[in-house]
Amino acid sequence: MAIFEYGEYSNVYEPPDNLVDFFEQSAARFAGNVFIGEKDAGGTYQWVTYRQIAERIDRLRGGLAAAGVQAGDAVGIIANNRKEWFIGEIASQGRGACYVPMYEKELVSMWKYIIRDAEVKVLFVSKPEILAKVKDFPAEIPTLKKIFLIEGEGENTLAALEAAGAKNPVVSVKPKHSDVAVLIYTSGTTGEPKGVLLSHGNLAENVKAGLAWFPNLTEHSRCISMLPWAHSFGITADLHAFMMRGASIGIMGSVETLIDDLPKVQPTFMITVPRIFNRVYNGVWAKMREEGGLKLKLFEAALAAAKAKRETGRAGLKYKILDKIVLAKIRERFGGRLENAVTGSAPMNVEIAKFFIDVGIPTYDAYGLSETSPAITINSPLMGNRLGTVGKPINKTKVVIDRSRTGEDGDDGEIICFGPQCMIGYHKKPEQTKEVIVERDGMRGVRTGDRGRLDDDGFLYITGRFKEEYKLANGKYVHPETVELEMKVLPWILNAVVAGAGHEYNVGLIVPDMKLLEHLAAELNLSVDPKDLFDPANPAGRKFKDLLTAEVQNHLRKTIGSYEIPRQFDFILEDFTLDNGMLTQTMKLKRQVVMEKYGHLIEALYKE
Repeated sequence: MAIFEYGEYSNVYEPPDNLVDFFEQSAARFAGNVFIGEKDAGGTYQWVTYRQIAERIDRLRGGLAAAGVQAGDAVGIIANNRKEWFIGEIASQGRGACYVPMYEKELVSMWKYIIRDAEVKVLFVSKPEILAKVKDFPAEIPTLKKIFLIEGEGENTLAALEAAGAKNPVVSVKPKHSDVAVLIYTSGTTGEPKGVLLSHGNLAENVKAGLAWFPNLTEHSRCISMLPWAHSFGITADLHAFMMRGASIGIMGSVETLIDDLPKVQPTFMITVPRIFNRVYNGVWAKMREEGGLKLKLFEAALAAAKAKRETGRAGLKYKILDKIVLAKIRERFGGRLENAVTGSAPMNVEIAKFFIDVGIPTYDAYGLSETSPAITINSPLMGNRLGTVGKPINKTKVVIDRSRTGEDGDDGEIICFGPQCMIGYHKKPEQTKEVIVERDGMRGVRTGDRGRLDDDGFLYITGRFKEEYKLANGKYVHPETVELEMKVLPWILNAVVAGAGHEYNVGLIVPDMKLLEHLAAELNLSVDPKDLFDPANPAGRKFKDLLTAEVQNHLRKTIGSYEIPRQFDFILEDFTLDNGMLTQTMKLKRQVVMEKYGHLIEALYKE
């Protein structure tokens, strides 16, 4: 008999049950530990201690009091991850205010929407160029009274506010667990963004539950901060979790500088998305195949020895030698000290996960959403790492599979999370809150909109997303993300999108990695000019497209149903990125945005 619910629900919020106490206890216990590291102009990481951060929080809290910030107010920030981001958060919450983070890479209209909707009273902005875009907001938004610049000197700067606070110190307010800690706006992959109200208790309990399953995360641990703290995944699993343990966080410069940043930070943990590991996996294999010869044979032999170790639990002499001369070099790419990586936002491909286990860097899939602070389930060293799943429900959490939308005959349905991490609701959106909040047998939960199943041991499998699934003309349902993730395992596919609602079959768009395809084109004596390669009027280009299409289809036949496999593909040369608005901050596809730009190519494929 399949299990359709798993976990133990509890709505008890144990101390410390607010983020102000969280930090003050860590600052007292780990005062001399380094906390946050950032790169200076020369590329060297400069670190500050818990004591130094605490002193600035105390000053800023006094400054916010002088600026009129009180309990119930909202303080906003437009900034990437930086120490001032955290200083602003705890100082604001220490006045009883909620924190409203926004991304630097965002539309001005979105900033205005959030600041108006959240009724932000005081706004921090990171740079003069952002200040120039928002300087007129106070005249347009009645609630916004002051804007303070982080990178600057003089009046209306963070430095001036801290100086004012040093002259007029105030003690911290200790929020209740039910008070709003942060107001995080969803990425808006579809429709208008919603403000998710997360309480101090939501976040505190989620951090404690996650840490309970990773006992190797200690005050000596270090992560490289890659995910934005303006997202619930980054603020909980990265910032607050490492802060509670007295550990350290090195902030990467950017995705482009990550390879250089890793050896400087030397993280023991990474909190990230699978896309990072997919790129390393594809890059390593591409390099090995390009070099060929002895290097490729040694690499394949090392992986074979590591696979044998994984399956038998025994490390022979052959493995030890090959690990030292081959696999250790891959670990060095990550700084040489990486012990674990927790991945979310999308499931890791099982074969890629096995590869990194064999390399010596196990990855642990987790699952959650902004409305659940975010963690619902996690794989972990303590509770097990079942590949292909997103783990078991964390402490105090019950997962229920509701089959009312899928039928009682199956074993999957909508995932509902019950636990203390479930949000207060959507800001100023009572009707939309009612659609997702569930009350059942004294439990309070959130409907996720995701589809999944539980195995007999309580591990959760994600089987699709109701909000993205569509029906083909033959009545079969397709979950496009599942197909897209499998396609991106092929090293030459940077990104992909699949569509087919209402049609007889699926089609898709592929963003190819031209660096890898140039080698293949050269071997086939074809032009390496992308315009020629993918020109349908060019017979050689048509042949090249057919070759790639066949490779994708043959690959997909191994893992998905035949009706899901796209019959036709077109190739586009612009990748989906944050900058062009086609990805969210956690690298999820903004399907609606992609379809608005490339929908005509999708429809054209049905006419071929």
